[in-house]
Amino acid sequence: MKPSSAPAKTKGTKARNAALMNLLGTPGLGSLMAGRGVAGTGQLLLAVAGFVLVCVWFYKLVIIQFYGQIEGSVAVAPVWKIGVGGAVLFVAAWLWSLVTSLSLLDEAKHAAKQTSLDQLRSFPTRAVRLDEAEIQTSLASLPRWQRNGEIITRTYEFKDFVAAMKFVNTVAEVAEATQHHPDVDIRWNKVTLALTTHDAGGLTEKDFALAGRCDDLAAGVA
Repeated sequence: MKPSSAPAKTKGTKARNAALMNLLGTPGLGSLMAGRGVAGTGQLLLAVAGFVLVCVWFYKLVIIQFYGQIEGSVAVAPVWKIGVGGAVLFVAAWLWSLVTSLSLLDEAKHAAKQTSLDQLRSFPTRAVRLDEAEIQTSLASLPRWQRNGEIITRTYEFKDFVAAMKFVNTVAEVAEATQHHPDVDIRWNKVTLALTTHDAGGLTEKDFALAGRCDDLAAGVA
């Protein structure tokens, strides 16, 4: 199951790296890395223009005026507008890149969800029952799930009944889309899911894949 999850992880990593480059490095560069050519070019041009203006302001204020005043050869002249203009351009580039970064992260999140759903759908109708060693390995990756014979269960706790039902409804949509339905027990803000593959007579990869997907869904419930 782990190898099949790699593409979604790569997309998420790429989006995070692009966002970090945009927000902590050079605005626009991360956008270009992520394939946002138009936005990235615009952000980068704004950032470069702002940086150049700030450099000009610094040069005129510190290098020319400051040392010129010491030597008495240069009169004081207002140059603050150049610095403010540069700062405004750079901040505008950063804010624009922030919007793009949030969009990239959101797309990566949805892509990961869709990939997970596609992977669940891709399991064959006649799933193969896992042996004991495979079950233990799969359980190790889902420490909050408990095994009871040929069934794995987990109880989720939410802030209230509404949040619990929101989770149940989301799980129902995924279960219906993948044609793999857990047993559901609802106790106000607590939801217990039980998974097994009846056709295979026990636990299969699909049970553990759906369990991991349910964990992701629970994490996204407000």
